[in-house]
Amino acid sequence: MQKSKLAPQRAGAPRRKASPSPAAGPAVPRIRGVKAADMAQIATLDATVTGLHKAAYWQRVYRRYGVGSQGQRHFLVAEMDGRVCGFVIGEVRDWEFGAPPCGWLFAIDVMPSARQMGVGALLLAALAQRFRRVGVNTLRTIVASSNAMIQSFFRSQGMRAGHLLPLEMNLEAEQGGLRSEGHGA
Repeated sequence: MQKSKLAPQRAGAPRRKASPSPAAGPAVPRIRGVKAADMAQIATLDATVTGLHKAAYWQRVYRRYGVGSQGQRHFLVAEMDGRVCGFVIGEVRDWEFGAPPCGWLFAIDVMPSARQMGVGALLLAALAQRFRRVGVNTLRTIVASSNAMIQSFFRSQGMRAGHLLPLEMNLEAEQGGLRSEGHGA
């Protein structure tokens, strides 16, 4: 029988918790559904990155995607040390432009201090997992052509240009009405 190398404890002495080993590495974020109490932190995170404080916008997004976040709509957060350090929002869209149901990611962000720690990859993987559960096998998003950082992130996660081509029209320039000589529609 092998003897324990731990010193015996005195009767009634409080047990000491083992201290974390320095080799344990950085904390791993926990991915979970958003809560109403998270919204101030999300608005602050967004303002840190965009320079715009949009609290009312984020409350509308929460009402649409955060309440009962399951099934077709998802609003997930990454939490580390009790603080929100990232979020992702997406939904399943059915038959847009004749395409079968697919998952659309329309917002993802990570606090600059938590970047390069795998937080974005964990958020994207969690969203993709939720889409797979409802039978979706394609994930789409749109990125600004000038945002090399987010393009690089998505490419590092296996995303590539798809078959859809985004088009846009400046409605202020078309104040006289839409042209009626269009083809096909």
